[in-house]
Amino acid sequence: MKVCRRATFNAAHRLNREDWSGEKNVDVFGKCSNPNYHGHNYVLEVWLEGQIDPETGYVIDLKIIKDLIKEEISERFDHRNLNLDCKEFENLNPTAENIALVSWRLLRARLDEKYKLTIKLWETENNVVECDGE
Repeated sequence: MKVCRRATFNAAHRLNREDWSGEKNVDVFGKCSNPNYHGHNYVLEVWLEGQIDPETGYVIDLKIIKDLIKEEISERFDHRNLNLDCKEFENLNPTAENIALVSWRLLRARLDEKYKLTIKLWETENNVVECDGE
C-alpha cells in the first residue's frame, strides 16, 4: 500500500558552477543561472509504501509525515535562498534533482526502515523529479 502527504514551500535559487565561466553557466542553465537568483513555488510529495497496520488501519499516520516535512523541509527551506541560506547547498547545485535527494535523505533518516520512501518534487507545473534513494 502507498500513502502520500503533500506540502508546499517557496524558495529562491541559482543554478551555477563557480568553476565554469558565466557564458558556460548561461549555456547550460539558461535563465536559471541569473546572478540575482529566481524563485519557485515547490510542491513536495512524500510517498511511503508499507503494510497496513491491522490495529490502526494505517500504513502510517499521515500527521507524523506532516510533522516530519515541517521539521525537516519546510522550516529548513521555505522562504529561503537555497544557495545562500542552506548549508545543504553550500557545495551542491540546488537543482530540483538535488533538492529532492537532500529531502529524501533528511526524511529517510527519521523514518523506520520498514517504509519505502519516494519523494516527488514539482518545481513547476511542468517539471517534476522523483527520488527513491541514492
